[in-house]
Amino acid sequence: MNICLGNRTADTVRIYFEKAKQPEIKAVLPQKAQTVEEALEDYRKTLLANAKSYGKIIIADGNYIGDIWCYCIDVNEEPNAMLSFCIFEKAYWSQGIATEAVALFLQEVHNKYELNTIGAFAFADNLASIRVLEKNGFTVLEEFSEDGRDSKYLQYTALRE
Repeated sequence: MNICLGNRTADTVRIYFEKAKQPEIKAVLPQKAQTVEEALEDYRKTLLANAKSYGKIIIADGNYIGDIWCYCIDVNEEPNAMLSFCIFEKAYWSQGIATEAVALFLQEVHNKYELNTIGAFAFADNLASIRVLEKNGFTVLEEFSEDGRDSKYLQYTALRE
């Protein structure tokens, strides 16, 4: 299977916003934007020169199947950014696609922003996402409960030279 990253557009933002409403996704990935207009405004902010977030779409064999992004980008903070990703097409789950997409994206953001550390949060019961992160060099640094939900904070340390 050919996995690559592509550029986000207003159309992909609209598609992602609708696809992310699936109950299986909402259960493991909280969404900041509550309306498509908010999602589009957040996307437009990523296009600005001083943007603190950056994202790509995930493509498998020519099909748009998910998104991956960094937010809170700041090379003077620890971590330098936070990572999130989502494969919204269930037919592509459990095939190693997210693992490969994260690897591609980590290299891209490291080169683009000179990031050395990247953090990620995952609900403790989201074993698939935790495994994707661990396969890409993330380590669990903290376990906590928030609003009655167990979560983990992981950090990518492999970029350190």
